[in-house]
Amino acid sequence: MRILLLSAYDAQSHKYWREGLVAQFPGHDWTQLVLPGRHFSWRIRGNSMQWALGERPTLDQHYDLIVATSMVDLSALKGMVPNLATIPSILYFHENQFEYPPSRANQKNHLGPKIVTLYGAIAADKLIFNSHYNQQSFITGVTQMLSQLPDRMPVNVAQLLEEKSIILPVPLNSLKALKPPKAFESLWPKRAGDHTPLRLVWAARWEYDKGPKQLQNLLRQLVTRGVKFELCILGQQFRQQPVEFEQIATEFSSHIVQFGYAESRHHYLSWLAGADMVLSTALHEFQGLSVLEAVQLGCIPILPNRLVYPELFGLDYLYTSNVEEPLKESVAAACLIQKLGRAMQQGNQVASSVGHLTWPVMKPKYESLFSSVC
Repeated sequence: MRILLLSAYDAQSHKYWREGLVAQFPGHDWTQLVLPGRHFSWRIRGNSMQWALGERPTLDQHYDLIVATSMVDLSALKGMVPNLATIPSILYFHENQFEYPPSRANQKNHLGPKIVTLYGAIAADKLIFNSHYNQQSFITGVTQMLSQLPDRMPVNVAQLLEEKSIILPVPLNSLKALKPPKAFESLWPKRAGDHTPLRLVWAARWEYDKGPKQLQNLLRQLVTRGVKFELCILGQQFRQQPVEFEQIATEFSSHIVQFGYAESRHHYLSWLAGADMVLSTALHEFQGLSVLEAVQLGCIPILPNRLVYPELFGLDYLYTSNVEEPLKESVAAACLIQKLGRAMQQGNQVASSVGHLTWPVMKPKYESLFSSVC
């Protein structure tokens, strides 16, 4: 099968999925077109024109299937390149443009990006979402948006989208053979299961929607309660980032053992593998690959009871969500850390299993998807 794979905003999670897909299906003939994960507003509107004008010989070839991320302006691309118009297509949603925290509204919450993804969803033959939360928030957002427009739609758009959508998470790569780099043991020894202090890791993009203020509140609660902990803060950084990160670096310097982007993928995974617990304070999350990888490596998750997390983990690992009253939320998170920390140190608490999200389990589902669309 000849497959055209399009990633218009190749951010880390998009790249992880794309490379895993190609690696798992070497029998297919893949052609990949990729654009860097930056300049969001331009990228989501400009990708169809860039490719139609700059990659025409590639796009005019024969393909059996198109697999595109939801950042691809699929309807416009099919219109600009007639050769693509009749090729079966799958649109994969890592996220959607209807579920961003309010303070990001000026960047991503306007009508244009929403319309692009809606048009793409209508043009595609199959829609794939990485979680039920992603699917339902997208369909709900579409319904709300259309209800505010001046003209009524001739069909039930929400029903149309739901009928051709399925849930297929980004599969996790195997991490069983992981061994920390030489000399790493002195920085972050292998997890023993009875640590005092507790080893906590937070791994997310350094942006507002990942909850840096919520993280700061939580750390203050731990200090107030006298909890002994070491802190590893990982994740992608940007030229502009919330001021809370600088404040955390200063305020909790005596607790921090790692602060910033890991020097390699190997080191990143080794930091996860040595931690006792992985924290999330996210305000915006559709699957949470960093949390899933940490749990895959044995971390106990400490997560807010919101977004995608309730469909991935049981209540034992979720603290009460309270975005309106963040101090109360930080108390709930600190209490859960103390509770699970005591259980772990007594040998009564183990990490949740995410084996059902690994490639050996997920691959047949992707294979079935390709066959059903073509």
